[in-house]
Amino acid sequence: MEKDLILSVKNAVQALYGAEIGDAQVTLQKTKKEFVGDWTLVCFPLLKISRKNPAVTAEEIGAYLKENDSKISDYNVINGFLNLSINANSWVDLLENISKDENFGFKPVTENSPLVMIEYSSPNTNKPLHLGHIRNNLLGFSLSEIMKANGYKVVKTNIVNDRGIHICKSMLAWQKFGNGATPESIGKKGDHLVGDYYVAFDKAYKAEIKELMAGGMDEEEAKKEAPLMKEAQEMLRKWEAGDAEVRTLWKTMNDWVYAGFDETYKRLGVDFDKIYYESDTYLVGKEKVLSGLEKGLFFKKEDGSVWADMTDQGLDQKLLLRADGTSVYMTQDIGTATLRFSDFPIDKMIYVVGNEQNYHFQVLSILLDRLGMEWGKDLVHFSYGMVELPEGKMKSREGTVVDADDLVDEMVGTATEISKELGKLDGLTGEEISSICEMIGLGGLKYFILKVDPRKNMTFNPKESIDFNGNTGSFIQYTHARICSVLRKAAEQGISLAELNKDIELKEKEVSLIQALAAFPAVVAQAGKEYSPSLIANYTYDLVKEYNQFYHDFSILKEENADLKNMRLVLSANVAKVIKSAMSLLGIQVPTKM
Repeated sequence: MEKDLILSVKNAVQALYGAEIGDAQVTLQKTKKEFVGDWTLVCFPLLKISRKNPAVTAEEIGAYLKENDSKISDYNVINGFLNLSINANSWVDLLENISKDENFGFKPVTENSPLVMIEYSSPNTNKPLHLGHIRNNLLGFSLSEIMKANGYKVVKTNIVNDRGIHICKSMLAWQKFGNGATPESIGKKGDHLVGDYYVAFDKAYKAEIKELMAGGMDEEEAKKEAPLMKEAQEMLRKWEAGDAEVRTLWKTMNDWVYAGFDETYKRLGVDFDKIYYESDTYLVGKEKVLSGLEKGLFFKKEDGSVWADMTDQGLDQKLLLRADGTSVYMTQDIGTATLRFSDFPIDKMIYVVGNEQNYHFQVLSILLDRLGMEWGKDLVHFSYGMVELPEGKMKSREGTVVDADDLVDEMVGTATEISKELGKLDGLTGEEISSICEMIGLGGLKYFILKVDPRKNMTFNPKESIDFNGNTGSFIQYTHARICSVLRKAAEQGISLAELNKDIELKEKEVSLIQALAAFPAVVAQAGKEYSPSLIANYTYDLVKEYNQFYHDFSILKEENADLKNMRLVLSANVAKVIKSAMSLLGIQVPTKM
């Protein structure tokens, strides 16, 4: 509808004033509720072309459109704004076009579509996934689906931080305190088991620091001299030297963690097309850094450490290799980027990483470009805010994080309890109840997180995320189930959706719903341009609110006029279609029964 109107306005300007204008010069917006009309043309940008005052320009364009565009039934001019009213037939035509398009709102992916790689998750193998990882995974997966819907080829990728001092801490603690425990022997997921020893290391390390300080050391010296930390550092050096015993333990414990991660990813409904491991990529990064050193791009300090000097760009000096030759995160990211662009013909690279790493990715972009990788300066850091609980921040080493698995279990349990209390599971089988409550629980979790502007910090409150009457996933899911129930009852009554009668009179609420449906492709495009799943979430909520008001005010199955009943069923079916499509972009399933 909007594209057609833009074309009509361009034709009007050409006919009236003999000038060709581009789409960007046509400013259309939804007419404000206090005025009569559906679309408003802002005429001020056209005054240099018309060389007339706003009121006259608007009047002339309005008269031309009413005469030459069959969609325009009437118009009015207010202070240089041209309000256009669309006839009922055009809205019915629009609904029919939406109904015929099974992939409405989505652009097709072709052989020539640009390829975007999206990195998300990036876990460490010393602990299970927690609430912070959940926001990362949900944003990354949703962004991937949104980019696909915008016609991009998408490669979803993960970089697993499977080496480093933090991994050695868990390994060392397991050696000292584990007594040979395995996931099978104690009946615990492998990522949880390894995470327990990361916490155990920290507790023992703090005890050693306290003891050394009691003996007269200051805190900084005690941290460096603590035996546990020295042992962990020695284990890291052995790992980098390829020590067989250390490497065997490392592989065993990492395999435990990977099995646990896979369970969590599967339940969250996220996946990856390619997984990279820091243990593979850091060596490539070291080669790149050493090559850059030879070319004079970097410099070496007296202790042997390698640095990049970026003071000429208003930044500081950045460590790339430690004095002992071990690499840092920046080294690994240089290596990972090198491998990725070797593996795939990437047109756009997006890193989904929290905003505490803004500086890191600013530096990475500069370093990649300096190393001759032209795509470095065009990388996108999708920087998102932190997620906290009402009680405050979480700390992995202290064991105060909210575990992802526990949170999902809690959400599903809460969904089950609330749904039973409200009678929304009555008459369903045990299998249906289990499936629906899993959908509601995960839908509540995902929607609550994704409806927030990703750039903002947020507080996640599990108790508020499942509410069948608020801006929640469960409210949207229930509306979808309600529409499916109406369509099932229609089918049981022998009513099948037929071609629409173009001459029926539409009510204002019906027109509003069609307009809301028609806005979906533009919202998908905007969400892709701004990297913002929240636009999809909040559009869907507004659509559902609009439908529920319509459902409350108008009869559907009891409507006596057959053409009107058919139109309302078609309208309902397409609202359900768009709800399902929109929620799929958020990684959320919608039930057909509830």
